[in-house]
Amino acid sequence: MSRTGDELTPADGRDMPSVPAPEQLLTVSVGEHDDAVVITLVGELDGLTVARLRGAVDRAFAELGGRMLIVDLTAVSFLGSPGLRVLLDTAARAAMVPGHRTLRVVVDRNRPVVGPLETTGVDKMLALYHQVSDALAG
Repeated sequence: MSRTGDELTPADGRDMPSVPAPEQLLTVSVGEHDDAVVITLVGELDGLTVARLRGAVDRAFAELGGRMLIVDLTAVSFLGSPGLRVLLDTAARAAMVPGHRTLRVVVDRNRPVVGPLETTGVDKMLALYHQVSDALAG
């Protein structure tokens, strides 16, 4: 395979592995329910992928129409500080929407998401649920 000239190489001349596109690291889907919009994330939520969550949140707020917003993190394999920041910003934004209920975040007890939430104290600032059905029931 020939080089195209835009690859980064270390000092010894070996090719460095390329960074995967954000679409490969995080899948974002949005589901509509009578009482809620549910954003479901699968993969890694970090500095490379957080813009995808921000975009989904912006679109969801435009379409809420008085419904609650739920973010499902049960299939997230890594949660970095940029993801925590977006969750906090989204919770604050939801609290400012007249008539809107609190942002609800779904986490699985055994997933790598719970550790960062507890370590940073963010778990005390969000309404956490273990299943989407629980978050919908509230």
